[in-house]
Amino acid sequence: MAGRLRYLAFLSNDPDDTAGFYKRHLGLEELGRSNQGDVSVTDGYMNLTFFKLRDDMVEPDRTIGLHHVGLQVDNMERVTTRYRDLSPRGVIIEEAKDIHHGECRIYDPEAHAVTLSTGDFGVGGDARNIPRVAHIAYNALDPTAVMQFYESLFNFRELDTSFERRHQERKNRFMGDGRVNLAIHPFYNSTLEGHEMRFGVNHFGFLVSDMEAKLAAISGEREVEARPASRPYAEFRAQDHEGNRFDLSYKKGWEVDLDTWENGGA
Repeated sequence: MAGRLRYLAFLSNDPDDTAGFYKRHLGLEELGRSNQGDVSVTDGYMNLTFFKLRDDMVEPDRTIGLHHVGLQVDNMERVTTRYRDLSPRGVIIEEAKDIHHGECRIYDPEAHAVTLSTGDFGVGGDARNIPRVAHIAYNALDPTAVMQFYESLFNFRELDTSFERRHQERKNRFMGDGRVNLAIHPFYNSTLEGHEMRFGVNHFGFLVSDMEAKLAAISGEREVEARPASRPYAEFRAQDHEGNRFDLSYKKGWEVDLDTWENGGA
């Protein structure tokens, strides 16, 4: 596999509070903090970094909330060369190479940042803990173009649930890296029940083994809603104090590779 999703970045007004929500309810452990107030946590495989929004932050998009993804790659030169081939005017930006950043970033066809690292973003392992992040979803203007970006650069595979949508003449695309499900939904989709119009990274999802306990604890702080029965993935959705939406799944789980589904142990 040329690339694996290992990192998810947020912009936050209060990283300590928001990261604390996930430590408290989803068992994430802290990886480190910066002097500027950034906080990174992990589920044992994925690095979730909450960046403190500040005046000197150089970001094309400074919207609070889910911001961009990051991938561990086998060969940086091969990936960046292929990126240049596909996008001759594409931008490659060096990053800080610390616990909160990768080595460099590129941009997908819709100008969303994608951070790259040959390391594991400071996680220090490859645990298959539960709870764990198993799903990241985008809203895109052209889902097929974004899908092809991940196919061409990182060898992601289109999944059966995606081919089913093609047969239904729908634009939703689903991909997998063998560990995490990547959904790419059309931004303009007013007919789909439960569709939420946030451009770029729209939500993410956790596998859990104790759904009733999670629902009881999280609903004490935040509203939790059942997902539409028509959806192939996840049973519930909630959001943290800064409006980041996340799914919870025990029975349905997510398709992470062709003919490969993972759930919370159901």
